[in-house]
Order: sequence, then C-alpha cells, then structure tokens
Amino acid sequence: MDGLRGEDSIAELCRRESISQGIYYKWSKDFMEAGKKRLAGDTARAANSDEVRELRREAKDLKEVVAEQTLELRLLKKA
Repeated sequence: MDGLRGEDSIAELCRRESISQGIYYKWSKDFMEAGKKRLAGDTARAANSDEVRELRREAKDLKEVVAEQTLELRLLKKA
C-alpha cells in the first residue's frame, strides 16, 4: 500500500521487502484490476489452494452424511 500511496519510492519499497520491481508492478496491476472489477460489481475471484482444500473436505463430509442418511432411509423403508 505504501507504493500505491506514493509514500516511498518503488525502488526503496522493493529493497525493503526483498522483491523485484517486476513483481511489485505485477502485484500492483493485479490489485488495481481486482479493485476495478469489485467496484463494477464483480465479486467473483479465484479461490486459493487452502480454500479449495477446505471446500473439498467439506464436500467429502457432506457426501458421507448424505450416504449415511440414504442408508438409514432405506433401512426404515424396509422395516
């Protein structure tokens, strides 16, 4: 954010954070594009790998619950 506000020079900021200026400009561009999309009402974004893992685990858990409930229902119908 310091770079976007212009409080520090880009070169100084990159030295302090140990990143290349190319990476800074890519991140800055990505950040600004995401901001433009958000302001335009686009709330979709790519999930990160931790979110994907959590969603897969949750889906697996839900499938197990559905399978258990299906088996219980079948047993009750037979009885």
